[in-house]
Amino acid sequence: MCQLFVGADPALWENDTRSLRLEGMATSVRLEAFFWSVLEDIGVRDQLSVSQLLQRLYRESLDEGHDLDNFASFLRVCCGRYLALQLSGEVPTDARIALRDVDAAGILARETGRRGAAVHRHRPAGLPAQ
Repeated sequence: MCQLFVGADPALWENDTRSLRLEGMATSVRLEAFFWSVLEDIGVRDQLSVSQLLQRLYRESLDEGHDLDNFASFLRVCCGRYLALQLSGEVPTDARIALRDVDAAGILARETGRRGAAVHRHRPAGLPAQ
């Protein structure tokens, strides 16, 4: 089983640090090459450079009230969610379809519904809902 992962190209997990400006401040982000590649794919869908995509993610996250002390971790999760949403069929794999045209509210509502159903299925008998 592990051969599928350990036999992959080691370049995928090599670190790459990129400099950019977030909210006018110069900063750098260090991610593995695999994640930079996924971020490039995400940006291409809405005609954004990786730098523009990161600026947008940062600004919209702050607008939602998120604490982004670990921005690199947030970006890794964004990449994982993007790939998982494609795998589940929620986000089309056709890169010509812009992500801004995807029904984000509907996807998030379905996720919330599935989480609620999973919690209900796994709650021991007799325990009240929270």
